[in-house]
Amino acid sequence: MMPQATFETRSASARRQNILDYVRDRGGAQIDELAGRFVTSRMTIHRDLQVLSERGVLRRVHGGVTTPPKAFSEGSISQRSHRAMEAKQAIAAVAAGLVEEGEIIALDDSTTSRVLAERLTDSASLTVVTNSMGTANLFTSKPNVNLLLLGGRYNMDFDAFFGTLCEQAAASLRVNTLFLSVAAIRGMTAYHQEQDIIKAKQALMNISDRKILLVDSTKFGVITLNRFSDLTEFDVVITDSGLEKDLEDTLRNAGINLKIAEISTVRTSGSSTSPERNP
Repeated sequence: MMPQATFETRSASARRQNILDYVRDRGGAQIDELAGRFVTSRMTIHRDLQVLSERGVLRRVHGGVTTPPKAFSEGSISQRSHRAMEAKQAIAAVAAGLVEEGEIIALDDSTTSRVLAERLTDSASLTVVTNSMGTANLFTSKPNVNLLLLGGRYNMDFDAFFGTLCEQAAASLRVNTLFLSVAAIRGMTAYHQEQDIIKAKQALMNISDRKILLVDSTKFGVITLNRFSDLTEFDVVITDSGLEKDLEDTLRNAGINLKIAEISTVRTSGSSTSPERNP
């Protein structure tokens, strides 16, 4: 029979690993959020975060925890590309319906924008501006797509270009529509962990006539280190039907032009079977 102390040690170790995976997936989390997610006390969460912080894999902030930039970015493309894929596909389907032939569009480095790009490769006429190497590669053999890849400092973890050169290249252009994503939504504000990525996204925001946010429902209610923008800065916000109905109503009442892409996940308030739901 396993000694009680040994069992508790292994249980705590497993819980801390799960907490680390959860926070890395989202870039940050609040104490109450973690206590509810892992069905344990705030005191236990505080102890776990202290251990993880001392190991240098998480960074404690007021009321919660975030990931150090290095910890957040390691394996991030691999982690993000497999997370919430059904939702990303549904969101991309709705977003693709907003693209007009002949448009100049910008796509950020996000995996959701890359999923959208996969739907646009057979467009009859399109100009695509992006700082994402992976997204750009989808269009290199498409003669009907005019591709502009923003340069700068290449970041292997995100498979994209960032930095001053990237921002300056973007500033010399003008696009009809921008599609981008963020790491987290808290209240009416969008957040991201990496300052360089925020600067690149902001550069794309500044040159776009229409701004469309693509964000799956798992990113709502969490927070990362750096504020990016208010949701009111976007012309359209597209998410999936996993979003809580109360939060959907709050966003609509605040004037957010919200589009809901239906997925198989059923909310407590129910869902329809159409690919998109609007008020």
